[in-house]
Parts: sequence; C-alpha cells; structure tokens
Amino acid sequence: MTEGHRRRRPVIDRLLEDDLLGARFALNVFIGTTLVWIILKLISDTNPIWAIASMIAASDPVVKQALKTFRARIINCLVGGLVGLVVLVVGGSSEWKLPLALALAVLVSSYVVRITTMWRQAPITAAIVIASGLTRHSKLTGIEHGVHKVLEVIFGCVVGILVTLVMSKIWPVKAPKAEAGSHAAAGSASH
Repeated sequence: MTEGHRRRRPVIDRLLEDDLLGARFALNVFIGTTLVWIILKLISDTNPIWAIASMIAASDPVVKQALKTFRARIINCLVGGLVGLVVLVVGGSSEWKLPLALALAVLVSSYVVRITTMWRQAPITAAIVIASGLTRHSKLTGIEHGVHKVLEVIFGCVVGILVTLVMSKIWPVKAPKAEAGSHAAAGSASH
C-alpha cells in the first residue's frame, strides 16, 4: 500500500464509520433550504433567514433526535413569542422591555415549561418580537412583524422535521452497532 493510500484510508473510514451522517445532514439542509427559500419567496417575498436557521436547527438525520429538537424548539418559540407579545403590549415604549422580556422568557422556559432542549429559543424569539415593536415605534406594527417572524421560525421547523422524516424513508440511518447488538440480544424485531 502506498503512502497516499494510507493517508486516504482514515478519511474513508471516518466517512463510513457513522453511516455518512454528515452527508445526510448536508443533504437535509440542502433540500430544506431550497424548499424554505422557494416557498417563502412565492408566498410573501420575505427574507427567509429565520426560517432557514430554524429548519437547520430542527433537521437531523436521526429521526428521534430531530423530533426531540422540533418539539422543544416549537414550544420554546411559542413561549418566547407569547412573553414578547405580552411585554410589548403592556406599558409604554422603552428599551428596558428587551432585557426584561428576555429574562422572563428564560424563567418561563426554565421553571414553567421545563424543556431545556433548545431553551435558548425562548429569549431569542422574545427578542425578535420586542425588537420589532421597538424599532417600528408602534405596538401594532411590532406585533404584526413579531408574529410574522415567529411564524417563519415555526415554518422552518416544520420543513426541517418533514425533510428529516421523508429522508429517513429514502435513506434510513442504521442503528449504531452497540444498539443493534443489544436489540438482537433482546430478541427485538423493531426493524
């Protein structure tokens, strides 16, 4: 075996050892980004960056992980959106609403909802809503823009999970060797 073959071998082994999960994720992201971009341009000619970021966060070649992330992201997005809307509507217009809403979103996500996966989504979404109201100097316009951005985030999450589910049927991920051995030993016929 030549020196070049010896150097390439670890790269090939690395690609194959995890069932090409990186390639699967790249394909999910490519398909999801394309779908989000085209659909949002057709529907509302809006900048799809929030939806694309959410689609990426909700995508995973492993369906179980994608579903866990999807659920947590949607719930924490709704928490942040609701906290942001309440803080935006109550009281006057002040920059202090932003840190207050972010802190409240973290507290609600941490101690009321108690879903720590993607818990950073709650204050991020609250920031989107509050910033929309503060920069537009109108509660109504801020609410409208904030809700629009929250819907984009939710849309991106839905596209991400749908791409994951469809791709899992087209290109299934094999169970890790440790799990596959334990299923066989337990007599499980889950496949």
